[in-house]
Amino acid sequence: MWKHEAMDRETTIMNRPLTPRGAATKRRIVEAAAELIHARGAEHVSLDDLMEITNTSKSQLYHYFANKEALVRDVIDLQTGRIVAANAAYLGALDSFTALRAWGDMVVAAYRAGGGVGGCPLGSLANELSSRSEDARLQLKQSFSTWATVIENGLRRMRQDGRLRPDTDVGGVAVAMVAAVQGGILLAKTARDARSLECAVDMALAYVARHAA
Repeated sequence: MWKHEAMDRETTIMNRPLTPRGAATKRRIVEAAAELIHARGAEHVSLDDLMEITNTSKSQLYHYFANKEALVRDVIDLQTGRIVAANAAYLGALDSFTALRAWGDMVVAAYRAGGGVGGCPLGSLANELSSRSEDARLQLKQSFSTWATVIENGLRRMRQDGRLRPDTDVGGVAVAMVAAVQGGILLAKTARDARSLECAVDMALAYVARHAA
């Protein structure tokens, strides 16, 4: 019964309309949680930590989130939106291999800007949560799929423009590119050296070039 009551409470919170001020407060909490979770991991961030850093009370937190899991889901949505937006800015009008190279440079620059400490926000969450929470695993699976779809749409435009062969499996190529980035970031994070990511990106772009018309 407790589980059903918790689900009902969560549904009520999700469907509760927010004022502009309330929406801003909720976003501020989610952004703070995203920063802490990226630095420490979800397991090592408590509601008390969030109360302190956001200057909110426990009642305020429970006003916006049914539990910590609900907050983490919002963090995943936030990080997914950030990554998709960053990729879409370069791939939204993809029309050449030069533009694709610019995307690869952006990926490496973004890693360097973060200092190479936290790794990919989605990759870190997937590594921590996929074996602990089925709900989180499915949500992160969709996050990676959404990211790959942005790349796939850009490659599809290149195929339509005649820059890629008609038989190019743009969906498969896009998944391979995301996998290359994730693997490159993991090695770069471990070595504290961006060279691994640069090599992975170069390999991904070379793989795309193999399908040039």
